[in-house]
Amino acid sequence: MLSSSLKTPDFGVDLSNPQALLTALQQLRRCVYQEGQEIFHEWRSRIHRPAFINSSLNLAYYLALRRYDLRELQMALLPWGLCSLGHIETKVLAHLDAVIATLAAACDVKLNSPISHPPLEEFFEGDRLLQEQTEALFGQTMRQRRVRIMVTLPTEAASNYELVRNLIHQGTDCVRINCSHDTPAEWSAMIANVRLAEAEMKHPCKILMDLGGPKPRIEFTLAPNGKRHICRGDLLLLTRDVSTTVGSSCFQASCTLPEVLDQIQLGARVWIDDGHIGGLVEAITDEGIWIRITQTRLKGNKLQLDKGLNFPDTDLHLSPLTNQDKQDLDFIASHAELVDIIGYSFVQKAEDIALLQQELQARLPAGSPIPAIVAKIETPLAVSNLPELIVQAAGQQPFGIMIARGDLAVEIGYQRLAEIQEEILWLCEAAHVPVIWATQVLENLVKHGMPSRAEMTDAAMAERAECVMLNKGAYIVQAVTILDDVLTRMQAHQMKKTHQLRALRSW
Repeated sequence: MLSSSLKTPDFGVDLSNPQALLTALQQLRRCVYQEGQEIFHEWRSRIHRPAFINSSLNLAYYLALRRYDLRELQMALLPWGLCSLGHIETKVLAHLDAVIATLAAACDVKLNSPISHPPLEEFFEGDRLLQEQTEALFGQTMRQRRVRIMVTLPTEAASNYELVRNLIHQGTDCVRINCSHDTPAEWSAMIANVRLAEAEMKHPCKILMDLGGPKPRIEFTLAPNGKRHICRGDLLLLTRDVSTTVGSSCFQASCTLPEVLDQIQLGARVWIDDGHIGGLVEAITDEGIWIRITQTRLKGNKLQLDKGLNFPDTDLHLSPLTNQDKQDLDFIASHAELVDIIGYSFVQKAEDIALLQQELQARLPAGSPIPAIVAKIETPLAVSNLPELIVQAAGQQPFGIMIARGDLAVEIGYQRLAEIQEEILWLCEAAHVPVIWATQVLENLVKHGMPSRAEMTDAAMAERAECVMLNKGAYIVQAVTILDDVLTRMQAHQMKKTHQLRALRSW
């Protein structure tokens, strides 16, 4: 809500008049300052980490700023050769003050305190804070490129030291161990290989252990006689129990989290395998939910075990920490000296972050280092609660955001993915929180040894984040080598949202 004592900036005036433009900017600055202070005051009690105080204040100002449609104001600034506010994220008030002070000088208007042209160190403080928070999460930048590379380790990494060594040698800065796969024995072996390889290569490599979370998956499948693929128009019975069957005339599958099915309503959408199979709930019976398939390939898709289930029309009420996650936290706590980051799946509310912090604190021995947290943004609710998630987490420990584009695209719709991805990047930049660009990056290259044209462009656009994650595959070392080259080249052209105008040599 706008403060009652402040008038909403009127951008309907003649902004070709520099005096009117200056007045509008000053009014905008007053609104942003007061509203931002109100937001920050609501957060202050949860911020116990001094390094995050200025960042959270800037985030509050940014949220206040983006309550307004600034497009007309931006166009009015361009003819004056002034910053059009398109790169304001890292230091909101300093950017506003710089534009106001320069325009006032052009209009020969004397400004009242506190507005003045900010000194250079204040103007670029946000960039410095983002770098500090990135290094708090991923360590110091040791290579020429700014953006880090994260790799998901395959099971092979537990027994193949050369693979781990080659990954780090070719440019891997952080490895991800997926707790949904393998066992503590393999995890321990992977950690040992990583620490040995980083010592040999003299290049640090962070270790992220990714909790599985309450991800509904297919546990059991049964196909009608003679059918291998499920197609559009088919019926699928999704059951609560692997022992539930209703004959062999339809496709059947069971859900690993049966309590989910009690929350589904008629007509709700259901997606399987990251959106490769889709359908609508047609009936709900004692046996389970009946889904009419509406989306598959032309010749159908195989219904495979362990594939994920998404219910985008349903707010699932599930604890983000399963019993298995708590057992995995026991392992992480016992290896606190070796594990740097915890990946947190299906985070939706600030209370979810607080739960992990409490469970982790209860397990850590006195004096142990506290691992950083990376929250995976996978649902619309997580997107809408992102400022609160950031404050709760970064207010206490190093923190990062992973844009988990697989689940997120299915949950919000593919057509909105690019838009929401940009908004997450902007908000995190305002909070000086590092972002991991994840899911299907160079997927064809990683799995088949040859990239598609589109995924090369996607990899180049990852320059807008602080880290890029590659999934496991037969050609993962080659993919790291190519991604390292792409990111190193692109940072000469792009820095977050800002184009870098180096001399062009192509013509």
